[in-house]
Amino acid sequence: MADAAAITTVRERMLSYQAQTVAGDYPDAAVVVAYGLILPAGILAAPRHGCFNIHASLLPRWRGAAPIQRAILAGDKMSGVTIMQMDEGLDTGPMLLRGDIPLVPGMTAGDLHDALAIMGGRLIAETLTAADAGDLSPVVQPSEGVTYAAKISKGEAALDWRRPAIEVERAIRAFNPVPGAFFMRGGERIRLLAADVVSGRGNPGTILDNAMTIACGDGAIRPTLVQRQGKRAMTPSELLNGYDLPPGDVLALPDAG
Repeated sequence: MADAAAITTVRERMLSYQAQTVAGDYPDAAVVVAYGLILPAGILAAPRHGCFNIHASLLPRWRGAAPIQRAILAGDKMSGVTIMQMDEGLDTGPMLLRGDIPLVPGMTAGDLHDALAIMGGRLIAETLTAADAGDLSPVVQPSEGVTYAAKISKGEAALDWRRPAIEVERAIRAFNPVPGAFFMRGGERIRLLAADVVSGRGNPGTILDNAMTIACGDGAIRPTLVQRQGKRAMTPSELLNGYDLPPGDVLALPDAG
């Protein structure tokens, strides 16, 4: 949309000549979303109204690169969007508008991303209108409740059956669609796309029944949607129709290969 309107956009690391171009355009405002890098001071100061960031959390909780995934992993009950006036810190600027969304059971990172994208579009439009009217009311972020959302590493997506079942289920949702929670079996990566927390006991990683229930450190999970490498998503019953994973087998732990 911005490209169609001939509005300057930068999607990767801003090079010096790009920064000079943006600053030389004397924009009214700059909008930043999921950029992942600190903007140069010259860019922050160039727009008449400053730079606005659409951040996918209720600041000051989950400053940083992966607020959506970290909120789900932590079991947060609420998420949302904060429109922030950017400064030279990491998501530390004054808040302009906020909107919240409940994290309902079964919500994946993909679901939350899409809901927040819609909300963010609405809130940034309201922010730009208010800025043009001189009607912004910045609120300094509180010093209490600050948390940081570190970037997700690929290794985090390897499911650790020693964790409580509730945490394993959160990881499955937090890493759906990317990078995809998984376990290794016979050199093949099996992704879990959805699961329920159920009762069950056994050594972590043990297959407990023919429904592919898997024992965790506390309780168990029962996958409801799985995916073999290079295959479509399927139910566990479809997987087990042609895949040997009998009760009593023990899935490898992440540090066990």
